[in-house]
Amino acid sequence: MKKLILWDIDGTLIVSHGAGVRAMEKALIKRFGVTCDLGRIDWAGRTDSWITGEIFRHVGLPDTPQNTHDYLETYLELLPAELRDGRQGQVLPGVLQLLEQLHHRQDLAQGLLTGNLRRGAELKLTHYRVWHYFEFGAFADDSPRRNDLGPHALRRAKERHAVEFDPANTFIIGDTPHDIECGKVIGARTIGVATGRYSVAELTAHAPTAVFADFADTAAFLRVIDA
Repeated sequence: MKKLILWDIDGTLIVSHGAGVRAMEKALIKRFGVTCDLGRIDWAGRTDSWITGEIFRHVGLPDTPQNTHDYLETYLELLPAELRDGRQGQVLPGVLQLLEQLHHRQDLAQGLLTGNLRRGAELKLTHYRVWHYFEFGAFADDSPRRNDLGPHALRRAKERHAVEFDPANTFIIGDTPHDIECGKVIGARTIGVATGRYSVAELTAHAPTAVFADFADTAAFLRVIDA
């Protein structure tokens, strides 16, 4: 086992058409009685814990550990209902086929590197029936800063598989410049996909290893990781 594939979730594996955003907005009302339009916050590619701090700053709430805990617990309570109400949510093109093919390969491991809380990641990916492909990952619980998550993912991959994965044989896959940047921080290779809010041109400007419009051409994706 030599290669490590680390996936982002929202805009990369799935789209939930705003389920997470709605749950965050409703959690703020339920827990603190205040509103915030998350459209005012550049949350794409950020972590849930980072977004929470920005929300508190926008609405004037104290950014304390207790407030953060209470808010995120409320968000996780509300998220399942919003996922069920996500009328157009889906696993993105080619993703299910790739996860299945990679799952059966003996030369690589795949995990998550996501801005979601671990429980949020599990709720989302269980809803879309792909959680079972991932045995480890790095999450917003580890740090509010996405660039801190790579070492956590490498450590957990080693713990799970008893393999020291070389960052040069690690691929971090995501739909935002933040995904590309956090891969470069650890010396990993990076794959951008324009199924989120950034275009192929915008992702290409950040010089990832490869960029795709989507993953419908699974053979093209596999050629990149097997090069």
